[in-house]
Amino acid sequence: MAGLTGAEQGFLLLTSRLGNPDRKTLSVAQLRTLASRVRILDRDPEDRDLEVRDLVAAGYGNAAAEHILRLLEETELLEYYVNKGLRAGCVPITRASSQYPAAVRKRLGLDAPGCLWARGDLSLLDTPTIALVGSRDLREPNRAFAEEVGRQAALQGITLVSGNARGADKTAQNACLAMGGRVISVVADPLIQHRVRENVLYLSEDGYEEEFSAQRALSRNRVIHALGSIALVAQATLQSGGTWDGTSRNLRFGWSGVCCFDDGSDAALVLEQMGARKILREDLSDLPALAITDINLFDQ
Repeated sequence: MAGLTGAEQGFLLLTSRLGNPDRKTLSVAQLRTLASRVRILDRDPEDRDLEVRDLVAAGYGNAAAEHILRLLEETELLEYYVNKGLRAGCVPITRASSQYPAAVRKRLGLDAPGCLWARGDLSLLDTPTIALVGSRDLREPNRAFAEEVGRQAALQGITLVSGNARGADKTAQNACLAMGGRVISVVADPLIQHRVRENVLYLSEDGYEEEFSAQRALSRNRVIHALGSIALVAQATLQSGGTWDGTSRNLRFGWSGVCCFDDGSDAALVLEQMGARKILREDLSDLPALAITDINLFDQ
């Protein structure tokens, strides 16, 4: 089907809504449990399709077993949804796909998206990256910081990862592209509406037609942080908003290093106390150096 492997098809059937918001899918953790249980089943012959009795033998109740099999049977829906996306230039990258970003899988673990839909230049997934996050309403020094991040990413040959939102995201992205740089934009609105541009890759969780929601905006932040070798925070609001939520979660779970613009705000101070490094615009002249993890003397 459209060049997808059997594993990729199975992954989409079990974990993707395939354009149907009412489709009750499995989480990545539930899928892993299913795979481990099926692996040790004694089926005769081994290549026959799964049946309810197999899943019951693996520890599932009848209702759960029937639900899993119903998901796997919706191959016509899968073919329709995938082919419709491909015609629009939207490509599914599941956790079973070779192109799935290794950093996202490793850093987010079972919280990594089951599928990232992509539109644009897929080669950007194999380039060095930094992430930029920040508020929508920027103060002037913070706007200048976000712009300089974009400029320096382009000048230093590093792909900028951001979220395409008003404010810090677009300021940095536009500055990067204006200098001939590369951008990976993890969007929270319909992927299909974003025009394909040179040096740009758009990514979206779950599907390619999903409308914007606050929950989608919050959820994609973890992907932005995990995709970058380091996350740069242009501006945050203390204990409020998506930038604070995503950055504080990054610092709590250690997805990547965090550097925060030293704007004198309470938010920057608290982020520093949580483990972020405060930096100034002049520190952006060597972005790879910012991504080097400090050596812990107790680990030597």
